[in-house]
Amino acid sequence: MTARILDGNSISAQIKAELKTETAELCRQGLRPGLAAVLVGENPASQVYVRSKVRTCEQLGFFSEMLTPPASTSTEELLAIVAELNRRDDIDGILVQLPLPRQIDSKRILMAVDPAKDVDGFHPVNIGLLSSMRPGLVPCTPAGCMEILSRSGIEVAGKDAVVVGRSDIVGKPVAMLLTNANATVTICHSKTRDLVGVCRRADILIAAIGRPAMITPEMVNPDCTVIDVGINRIDSRELFQSLFAGDARREKEFSEKGTTLVGDVHPKVAEVCRAITPVPGGVGPMTIAMLMANTLKAAKMRRALTDHQLVG
Repeated sequence: MTARILDGNSISAQIKAELKTETAELCRQGLRPGLAAVLVGENPASQVYVRSKVRTCEQLGFFSEMLTPPASTSTEELLAIVAELNRRDDIDGILVQLPLPRQIDSKRILMAVDPAKDVDGFHPVNIGLLSSMRPGLVPCTPAGCMEILSRSGIEVAGKDAVVVGRSDIVGKPVAMLLTNANATVTICHSKTRDLVGVCRRADILIAAIGRPAMITPEMVNPDCTVIDVGINRIDSRELFQSLFAGDARREKEFSEKGTTLVGDVHPKVAEVCRAITPVPGGVGPMTIAMLMANTLKAAKMRRALTDHQLVG
């Protein structure tokens, strides 16, 4: 048995095409969604992520602005930047790229972002709206997981869903989204007894624990759909061999780069489950797509526009 591959690249491309069409209609009505990305310092990985987000904005027709305060920026200085972005009417979404330098109080910064512009969906106000099933901005990666399930025709209502990981960014909000979609949800973590047994009962398994290949084939039943949120870079030849022995494409990549990516799910799980997201090319591309969807949603919500008004 080989699992059906749930292609995040193609689903994210579909979402972006829809967003581009809707953005063009908004622009004709004189409203151009705007996203401000704040990147403090010169973290190379963060620079790549932020540039990718800004580039996607341009492709969709959004206004985008990248602010790059120095690594020496203080909490108070960054709070002032956020306050100014909160005031600006041309900015619908504010993205503060994490991690921030050590001297900055990250929680104070994230709390300072106007919830109406919190396109990451991290603000407690937005988490509260999600919990109470009211309109708000939903964390991007969990929203992407749900879009993959929905657009792949995978039923959620009435299913047993297991979330491995309880982070504020993925585990908890995706559990709320699954609950809101009428799944019966179990959240697993380091204190869970009989993790294997709990996972084996899942119709839908979300792996978001941050440990390479932690979910192994014996933890998954043949009817399970597996959403692998993990993105772990490995550089150990021994670990690589244990995961990808016989995979010529991966072997070539590892030999050339000395590293490769693996999710929180062991590659051999794809041989025993019904459907699975790949790493890379699964949940990852969905996160940026949902960030763009949140920016458009924020632009509409801030101006109290409804879909009926947009097409009318």
